[in-house]
Amino acid sequence: MNSVQTVFWVVALLVVLALVFDFMNGFHDAANSIATVVSTGVLKPQQAVVFAAFFNVVATFVFQLKVAATVGKGIAMPEFIDHHVVFGALIGAIFWNVVTWYYGIPSSSSHALIGGIVGAVVAKAGFGALIAAGVMRTVMFIFVSPLLGFLLASLLMVAVAHLFRRASPLRVDNWFRRMQLVSAGLYSLGHGGNDAQKTIGIIWMLLIATGYTSAADKLPPGWVIWSCYLAIGLGTLFGGWRIVKTMGQRITKLKPVGGFCAETGGAITLFLATGLGIPVSTTHTITGAIVGVGSVRRASAVRWGVAGSIVWAWVFTIPASALVAALFYWVSLLLFD
Repeated sequence: MNSVQTVFWVVALLVVLALVFDFMNGFHDAANSIATVVSTGVLKPQQAVVFAAFFNVVATFVFQLKVAATVGKGIAMPEFIDHHVVFGALIGAIFWNVVTWYYGIPSSSSHALIGGIVGAVVAKAGFGALIAAGVMRTVMFIFVSPLLGFLLASLLMVAVAHLFRRASPLRVDNWFRRMQLVSAGLYSLGHGGNDAQKTIGIIWMLLIATGYTSAADKLPPGWVIWSCYLAIGLGTLFGGWRIVKTMGQRITKLKPVGGFCAETGGAITLFLATGLGIPVSTTHTITGAIVGVGSVRRASAVRWGVAGSIVWAWVFTIPASALVAALFYWVSLLLFD
């Protein structure tokens, strides 16, 4: 096998590995899209995953690929990217996803991938190979996205309580059971739009590094876009059931009105971040929104111990995935050279 064929097969294997990560992202983060609508009883679990997966894929037609451009060109300098870096980044992200899924911890697939890229690039070329502005924006939104989700969901909950103050609880419940279908669809749309683009970005990064496309191209190849959106939709279809209970009931008890406010606040946050090209965590966003809804009712309605353990998982996501990515960057040097 000549060198051109070798590069082709290495790239093909890494694309498959990236799509495995994308599938796992949907599988792991399905809870973000469906936990509220399942826990309030608006949809059965099997209905909810089909509903969410559909809107994950529909996001292809809604959002520009600004997040993909940030991941593909805005986290690390293109000249330091090669197949070893991509391999390390993907293994680091997949490792963290598996660990947190196994223990039912709603952590961020997005930041696991960013941590993987950072760890592998630093292992190869040091911190100077990173693009500080892109990394800092991503790190900043670890805190901004849940806070914004919290704020928007809280404000919505207060507004809804005011508007429906004279309505009977039964009428409110019936109304928001229907409205929650709208909010869940919007959240799943935002989830697909932001998260699928992260995998599009890393495949784009790989294709640029290996000469299959140019850094000057404004868009990645069409097959990359479609395969990533379909992979995340398929992952959502299978659902990460271990995390659904944590998101839907352990943080706070939700009713349809609370589910609507949490999903709508989270969806607005995701739409804003995707429009700005910032890779954010759908997990962080919906967790902040759920806590916001619970805190409006009363502070004691939130199980702060559960919320605190989730935050600790957020803190460790980037360094843990970066460490594993650095290790597997060096393993890759042995495997592929």
